[in-house]
Amino acid sequence: MLDATDTRLLAALQKNAHLTAHQLGELLNLSPSQAGRRRQRLEAEGYITGYAARLDPTKLGLHVQGFIQVHLSTHGPEQSASFARMVDARPEIISAWTMTGEADYLLHVYCADLSALNALLHEVILPHPAVARVQSQIVMDQLKRDAPLPT
Repeated sequence: MLDATDTRLLAALQKNAHLTAHQLGELLNLSPSQAGRRRQRLEAEGYITGYAARLDPTKLGLHVQGFIQVHLSTHGPEQSASFARMVDARPEIISAWTMTGEADYLLHVYCADLSALNALLHEVILPHPAVARVQSQIVMDQLKRDAPLPT
């Protein structure tokens, strides 16, 4: 069970995962050792699943961001597992969801350019035996970056 201090600690770490136990203690009005123990407990209990750096895609040469809706022609366990392996193997696909509604999957992708996106669609995704069709949307501008989870 989370208390108000745990919630504030999680919110602070979502904004800056580099906070030291000393800095967390100051923010939370705790000693550094108390803050450090709380962080360790939240990690051990699975509230904190990892730490990552946010990178600038443009500086990495990834100028096209898009979403691809995938419609499968067959829905058996083998086809789903094969599709999941393909998705996992492609670094351009940064996240993927199974969906309710018309599309079976929604893929979030970053590519260097439109040619690379076209190759991903026509040489990788569409040839997959379980895929019936895709619908892609190219991101023109991102109004809000991935935000911290509400705590």
